[in-house]
Amino acid sequence: MNGAFAAEFRTQWLFRMSESTRMCRRALEELPEQLLWQRPNEASNSVGNLLLHLCGNMRQYIHSGLGGQPDLRERDAEFTARSGPSKAELWTQLEQTVREACDIVQQTDDENLLRVRRVQGFQLSGIGIALHVLEHYSYHVGQIAFWVKSLQNIDLGFYAGFDLNAK
Repeated sequence: MNGAFAAEFRTQWLFRMSESTRMCRRALEELPEQLLWQRPNEASNSVGNLLLHLCGNMRQYIHSGLGGQPDLRERDAEFTARSGPSKAELWTQLEQTVREACDIVQQTDDENLLRVRRVQGFQLSGIGIALHVLEHYSYHVGQIAFWVKSLQNIDLGFYAGFDLNAK
């Protein structure tokens, strides 16, 4: 793999993870504690469930799959929980999980980015693992933002101060 390509991949991946984390934090700032475990309906998950799920997914794919740590994930428990840690505790857990994932991706050498391994039944290269986590994280952060906006009837202002019409 071209070293410059791998370096740019890591840089862009870290930036996108940082952006999703920023947006998640902003959404959580507006979510009252008593709504953390509220589900929109029985077919959907609470913000608390989604935060557990994001940590579990990231640990399984990045920490274990890419970083070689043991896979201790109990995926079903992420969705069956109806209560659990506080918003502050879940935020701390997510922030630490993201920070460790970012360290792993940043330190992964080119060979490991190309090596294929099995994670959650899928055959993925290190790049495939990193892309899966990035896409998965962004998707669920979007769900969290939508649910908080719906509950609180607010604009989260993710890009306040930016001219998004600039060419």
